[in-house]
Amino acid sequence: MRAFLAAYIDEELKDKIAEVQEQLKEAGAPVKFVEPHNLHFTFKFFGEIDEEKTEEIMRVVENKVQNYGPFELFIKGVGVFPNPRYIRVLWLGVEDSEPFSKLQMDLDGDFVDLGFKKERSYVPHLTMGRVRGAANKDALISKINELKEVVIGRMKIEKLLLMESVLKRDSGPVYTVIKEFELKKD
Repeated sequence: MRAFLAAYIDEELKDKIAEVQEQLKEAGAPVKFVEPHNLHFTFKFFGEIDEEKTEEIMRVVENKVQNYGPFELFIKGVGVFPNPRYIRVLWLGVEDSEPFSKLQMDLDGDFVDLGFKKERSYVPHLTMGRVRGAANKDALISKINELKEVVIGRMKIEKLLLMESVLKRDSGPVYTVIKEFELKKD
């Protein structure tokens, strides 16, 4: 199965994110936006994994979440990957991200031990859309600059989700929760 480890976005923030996506659409650029029900923070994308690897990942995450309690994030500001000259991904940034980054790096170290590639310079972010071409690039950059400081709000991460992603030609990705992991430290 094609899998990733994620945290979902609070329902009350999805409308604000959808508003930002609508503003970005005004640029007329070829962007495939993430559907509101699919919005999430990715801690690790695993790609295709078998049942044995799935079990190993679940053991790692189950052990790791014992050391971390729930934490808050402040979602603010539109950014891009890899850079403004060549935009492939539109994202929302995270402030107060030290607990997020620490947990992600801690998990990533254990995932490397399982044979997964180490994340290079991981930046906590929420992917809003993927750019599919260069048309109307200047208008898109202008919209991004207008939204650089947009405030979405605070949310609490209380659990991580091991997700399966099935790519559907007509409807885009369909995500299914394989297992939930509650952050537990008191």
